[in-house]
Parts: sequence; C-alpha cells; structure tokens
Amino acid sequence: MSMSKSGFRALVAREKGGQQTLALETLTDADLPAADVTVDVEYSSFNYKDGLALAGRNRILRHYPIIPGIDFAGTVAGSENPRFRPGERVVLTGFGVGENWSGGFAERARVKGEWLVKLPEGLDCRRAMAIGTAGFTAMLAVMALERHGIAKGGNVLVTGAAGGVGSIAVRLLSRLGYQVTALTGRATERAFLEGQGAIAILERAAYQAPGKPLQAERWQGAVDTVGGTILANVLAATAYGGAVAACGLAGGADLPTSVFPFILRGAALLGIDSVQCPPAPREEAWRRLARELTAADLAAVTEEIGLGDLPARAEAILAGRVRGRSVVDVRK
Repeated sequence: MSMSKSGFRALVAREKGGQQTLALETLTDADLPAADVTVDVEYSSFNYKDGLALAGRNRILRHYPIIPGIDFAGTVAGSENPRFRPGERVVLTGFGVGENWSGGFAERARVKGEWLVKLPEGLDCRRAMAIGTAGFTAMLAVMALERHGIAKGGNVLVTGAAGGVGSIAVRLLSRLGYQVTALTGRATERAFLEGQGAIAILERAAYQAPGKPLQAERWQGAVDTVGGTILANVLAATAYGGAVAACGLAGGADLPTSVFPFILRGAALLGIDSVQCPPAPREEAWRRLARELTAADLAAVTEEIGLGDLPARAEAILAGRVRGRSVVDVRK
C-alpha cells in the first residue's frame, strides 16, 4: 500500500523552447510514475551518466519532465509488492531510472519492486550511495575477472583510476590481493591512488595515442572505464589468457583495435552491464560490497553534496575534475 506525502523536493528537468532546464521544485506523489513500491529517498549519488544527463548531452534523458538520478537508497514508505514491506531499506541502480523513469534526485521515488535490492546487513543508505552505481559496476567487473580465472596476486590495471568506478575498483582489487596499477590523467592524484592500494601509477597520455596491435605483455587483467584508444592499448598489452572487463566510454565508443590480442594471446574482452544486470549477480555484488568495503574505505573516496549543488557538479565531472564519489543528501 502506498503512503501519501504532502510535498517533497526534487530536481526536475523540463524542456522549454527546445532547451533543457533544471530547477528545484516541490512535488507531490501524484507527480511520480505509477509503480508498486514508494521509497523515501535518503541519499543518491552523482555519476558520469548523471553529469551527461544534467548537461543535456547524449540524450540521456528520454522525455520531459523527469527527475534525473540513476541511483538511490532509502526506506520503503509503501508497497504493493509482496517482497517489500514499509520500513525496509533498499537500494536501486540501473533499469533506466533517471533516464526514462524519474529517479533519485528527489526526497521520494516510486519504482518497480523488481528493480530494488534490500540492503545487506550492516550497510546503511549513505554507505550504499558512497558505493552507488559506480561501486556496483566496479564489483561486477571484479567478479567478471574472477570468473575468467584471473588469480589473486596477479598484475591488474585500472584505467580512469581516480574516477568513481576506477577508485573503487582499485580499492577492491587491492583488498582482494591483486597487484594493482592505476592509469590516470591526473598526476596530482598519485598519493590518493596509492592510498587506495595501487602499487604503480601510469600517465594516461602514454596510452592515448594509437599503438601497436600487440605490445609487451604487462598485466593479466584490467578494468577499463574509459574505452576508445586507451582500451585498444590495454588489450594490446594484456598477457596470454588474460582479460579486460570494459564498463565505460568516457574516452569514446569506438574500439580501434585488431583481432590479434584475441587470436594470438587468447585474451578476452568482458562486457560489464550494470543497468539490466539480473537479480542473482546483482544481489551477490551488493553482499560482497557490504563485506569488502569498510566505512573508512568509502570515506577516503567520498564527498557529500546537496541537491542544489548538482548542476555545477555536472560541469566538473564531465571535465574530469571530480575525484572518487559524490554522495547526494537529498534533504539538503
């Protein structure tokens, strides 16, 4: 059963004169889409895709008006779904929420119960959003490398290492016993990345130019958050039988490579989809995140902001000026 709420704040995207506008508004439950679970949102987070959405790029927002925000965590306020009861804490990532369904940049959301995951024991809403879509994606990438057989103790590379997905991937892989090299375009983040567990730092500039289709074997596995030419160079330097888990395209959607890494070294390119990920691996990923990442781990990569800070944060994240994770307290 849904519960009414007399007015809640939301960041709303509308279209006016062919241009996207953003404004903090006061809405009611009648403004939310029809679905079977209503959630009082406590925290959301700010991801690269959110930056694209708020900047009006890449047609991330599919219709107007809409509340952006691709993830959130909060407490069930009302439910017509037998899996959820009022008072339970839940997290949502993916499924087009914040793109074609009103999302997490609001104090209340209404979504389909099948999209929700109950928060694992010991994980509160703020920590869940310090992890957010970025951390969830990082864990899916780590799990993919594990399934491929990349042994602990092996050399692994993380690209875009100072960003949201990258910084959590570095922490997770280091915590699990891998030897992590971090690739970044921000030399000033060396101390930060070493604090996350990276044993070596590489400059992104050396991997941005097209390289040979096969290069010296440097790592058994990699998590690539960038795509484009950087992913091509990462594949070219992947060791025999190794694998690259690819989950981003900040550096471009094209892949200017050859078949050589695949047919001469048996390398694998593992695609990571965090949007439509099925329930079983989704729940496993959240259980492992709750276990592997401590509050101290997350504090080192997290900055808290409010709803009013989001438009400016969009410019910063698209310019590559945001380190780690931005947690959004929707009540601020």
